[in-house]
Amino acid sequence: MISATVTGNVWSTRRIDGVPAGAFLEVEIDGSGSRMIAFDVLGSGVGEHVLIAQGSVAASWFTGTPPPIDALIIGSIDNNPNQ
Repeated sequence: MISATVTGNVWSTRRIDGVPAGAFLEVEIDGSGSRMIAFDVLGSGVGEHVLIAQGSVAASWFTGTPPPIDALIIGSIDNNPNQ
Protein backbone atom coordinates (compact mmCIF):
# COMPACT_ATOMS: atom_id res chain seq x y z
CA MET A 1 0.00 0.00 0.00
CA ILE A 2 1.03 3.58 -0.64
CA SER A 3 0.60 6.68 1.51
CA ALA A 4 -0.04 9.79 -0.58
CA THR A 5 -1.51 13.29 -0.61
CA VAL A 6 -4.23 14.33 -3.06
CA THR A 7 -2.90 17.18 -5.22
CA GLY A 8 -5.67 17.64 -7.78
CA ASN A 9 -8.59 16.36 -9.82
CA VAL A 10 -8.40 14.76 -13.26
CA TRP A 11 -11.24 15.88 -15.52
CA SER A 12 -12.49 14.01 -18.57
CA THR A 13 -15.42 14.48 -20.92
CA ARG A 14 -15.48 10.80 -21.90
CA ARG A 15 -15.41 7.60 -19.91
CA ILE A 16 -15.30 4.00 -21.07
CA ASP A 17 -18.00 1.53 -20.12
CA GLY A 18 -17.09 -0.50 -17.07
CA VAL A 19 -15.58 2.33 -15.03
CA PRO A 20 -17.73 2.67 -11.90
CA ALA A 21 -18.91 5.90 -10.31
CA GLY A 22 -16.06 7.79 -8.68
CA ALA A 23 -13.32 10.26 -9.52
CA PHE A 24 -9.78 10.13 -10.79
CA LEU A 25 -7.42 12.13 -8.58
CA GLU A 26 -3.78 13.09 -8.91
CA VAL A 27 -1.79 12.16 -5.82
CA GLU A 28 1.79 12.75 -4.68
CA ILE A 29 3.39 9.75 -3.04
CA ASP A 30 4.60 10.71 0.43
CA GLY A 31 8.37 10.93 0.78
CA SER A 32 9.17 10.55 -2.92
CA GLY A 33 7.61 13.48 -4.75
CA SER A 34 6.40 11.06 -7.46
CA ARG A 35 2.87 11.53 -8.75
CA MET A 36 0.25 9.12 -10.00
CA ILE A 37 -3.45 8.95 -10.81
CA ALA A 38 -5.68 6.97 -8.44
CA PHE A 39 -9.39 6.18 -8.56
CA ASP A 40 -11.43 7.45 -5.61
CA VAL A 41 -14.80 6.20 -4.38
CA LEU A 42 -14.56 7.86 -0.95
CA GLY A 43 -14.95 11.51 -1.97
CA SER A 44 -11.39 12.54 -1.02
CA GLY A 45 -10.34 16.15 -1.50
CA VAL A 46 -7.21 18.10 -2.37
CA GLY A 47 -4.74 18.12 0.52
CA GLU A 48 -6.13 14.96 2.10
CA HIS A 49 -3.74 12.15 3.07
CA VAL A 50 -4.88 8.83 1.62
CA LEU A 51 -3.96 5.16 1.48
CA ILE A 52 -3.75 3.55 -1.97
CA ALA A 53 -3.87 -0.10 -3.08
CA GLN A 54 -2.51 -1.04 -6.50
CA GLY A 55 -2.77 -3.76 -9.12
CA SER A 56 -5.15 -6.71 -8.92
CA VAL A 57 -6.02 -5.82 -5.32
CA ALA A 58 -7.40 -2.47 -6.49
CA ALA A 59 -9.39 -3.93 -9.39
CA SER A 60 -10.77 -6.87 -7.41
CA TRP A 61 -12.42 -4.55 -4.88
CA PHE A 62 -15.22 -3.98 -7.40
CA THR A 63 -17.94 -6.58 -7.97
CA GLY A 64 -18.43 -8.19 -11.36
CA THR A 65 -15.91 -7.77 -14.16
CA PRO A 66 -12.87 -5.90 -12.78
CA PRO A 67 -12.63 -2.39 -14.25
CA PRO A 68 -9.40 -1.09 -15.81
CA ILE A 69 -8.25 0.53 -12.57
CA ASP A 70 -4.72 0.03 -11.27
CA ALA A 71 -4.66 2.35 -8.24
CA LEU A 72 -7.55 2.73 -5.78
CA ILE A 73 -7.85 5.08 -2.81
CA ILE A 74 -9.00 2.75 -0.02
CA GLY A 75 -8.73 4.97 3.05
CA SER A 76 -8.29 8.42 4.49
CA ILE A 77 -5.35 8.89 6.86
CA ASP A 78 -6.28 11.01 9.86
CA ASN A 79 -3.61 13.16 11.49
CA ASN A 80 -3.62 12.53 15.22
CA PRO A 81 -2.76 15.80 17.02
CA ASN A 82 -1.89 13.84 20.20
CA GLN A 83 1.17 12.17 18.66
